[in-house]
Amino acid sequence: MSEPLVQMSGITIEFPGVKALDGVDFRLFPGEVHALMGENGAGKSTLIKALTGVYRIDAGTIVVDGTEREFAGTGDAQAAGISTVYQEVNLAPNLSIGENVMLGHEVRGPFGVNWRATHRAAGEALARLGLGDLDTRDPLSSLSIAMQQLVAISRAMAIQAKVLILDEPTSSLDAAEVEGLFTVIRALRAEGVAILFVSHFLDQVYAISDRLTVLRNGRFVGEHLTTELDRHALISTMIGKDLDTLRSLGGSRRTSARADDEQPLLTASGIARRGSVEATDLQIHRGEVVGFAGLLGSGRTELARLLYGADRADAGTVELDGRRVDLKSPADALAHRVAFSTENRRDEGIVGDLTVRENLILAVQAERGWARPMSRREQDELVATWITRMGVRPADPNRMIKNLSGGNQQKVLLGRWLATEPDLLILDEPTRGIDVGAKAEIQETVAELADDGMAVVFISSELEEVVRLSERMVVLKDHRKIGEIQSGEGVTAQEIVDIIAAHGTEAAAAELDDIDADTVVSIDAEEGAR
Repeated sequence: MSEPLVQMSGITIEFPGVKALDGVDFRLFPGEVHALMGENGAGKSTLIKALTGVYRIDAGTIVVDGTEREFAGTGDAQAAGISTVYQEVNLAPNLSIGENVMLGHEVRGPFGVNWRATHRAAGEALARLGLGDLDTRDPLSSLSIAMQQLVAISRAMAIQAKVLILDEPTSSLDAAEVEGLFTVIRALRAEGVAILFVSHFLDQVYAISDRLTVLRNGRFVGEHLTTELDRHALISTMIGKDLDTLRSLGGSRRTSARADDEQPLLTASGIARRGSVEATDLQIHRGEVVGFAGLLGSGRTELARLLYGADRADAGTVELDGRRVDLKSPADALAHRVAFSTENRRDEGIVGDLTVRENLILAVQAERGWARPMSRREQDELVATWITRMGVRPADPNRMIKNLSGGNQQKVLLGRWLATEPDLLILDEPTRGIDVGAKAEIQETVAELADDGMAVVFISSELEEVVRLSERMVVLKDHRKIGEIQSGEGVTAQEIVDIIAAHGTEAAAAELDDIDADTVVSIDAEEGAR
């Protein structure tokens, strides 16, 4: 094996009241994909920020290509050949593709930027990643998120980077787009680029990485060849406990019996919104986890927003405990003890420039009204309770929430809504983009809430997760409810897939039933002519 391109030794970074990294070692070799693994809050982001010059290290050394470096900022790291592509595509959609690729590195002439040469250089950088067919003068906004991700990598490589850091690059991509990205990563690896890859998707880690380093609680746990550490061992190493103790990643299938005459907590009858959700009937009982299952675009979130009052229904009625209610807004829902945690954690969930304390008390304070501010003692009690119950790390209420890991941000959001003591809690993608440990903790919390009598609506793109947690599953497709499944032994995610697929077949058959035989013959002949 060649000498490491990056050698980080004894890296320590401290913040007030917390040691984010404690003597961490990390090696990155040329021509490899190296996965950095650990729970949310393990120190992955902090280590990346140390390597990219965002944070100054308090102790330790960073050696890049045989030279010890002290990075005073991101410019120093880029000068050393280190580039980063973050989870959220950090580009300028109002500029062209070529301008984004060369942003900050435009080709200059005696009269300023030479745009012809700049676009030519951008084309060469894109062609290197197999994107030579893109017109560099087209607006970036005309590209899909997946293509923008590749443009971001092209921009990172425009400086001839030796080290490429990919921080959750696949979080917004589908399976085909992920494979396209992996093709690019493999090509860069073959050129000798050292790639640091961060992802919560274990399948992807095992598909693309050569080696992995595990961090836990800010400390180095181990470095392994990916082929020599199976998934159960990796998860146990990340979490620091045997996988069996996680109860199969949180929760167990719920199959409690209910009396036929038991009054539902919520009854929705014919609830609908034009262009969003077709007329839907739904019942949810206390102590029940109801999963909303379906593919992306099926209407899961739209139905949840109707139940919460975030969107107004055009038709139908909603009853809570047998009494009709008109939920005109989220404030109305909160007043009726209905809480909703959005799937868009960054834009609609956390308030990044507020502290953990301020984020935790938001819902309770809003429920009370701003004319009746919570006392400091009330705040302290609420914050201490939910930081402890949710296991938020670091347990510092005065830390800016934007500086927490995604999993810990999600725990704060969950604590915020639980503090309102809701009867119905709607969770939209509560485990998206978080590590396996935090996911298990949140799933455990959902199961415990239902055991304590709370009604929970659980929405997830991971069908196995919905099946594992839910007592009953509402299946949606094309913005309509197409069926329900009661959990039980032998029920799997495949049943949901089968219902979705069968519904398409039945719909097509129904349409054909409405077409007379002459028309069908005409269509068949036309197809044959083609």
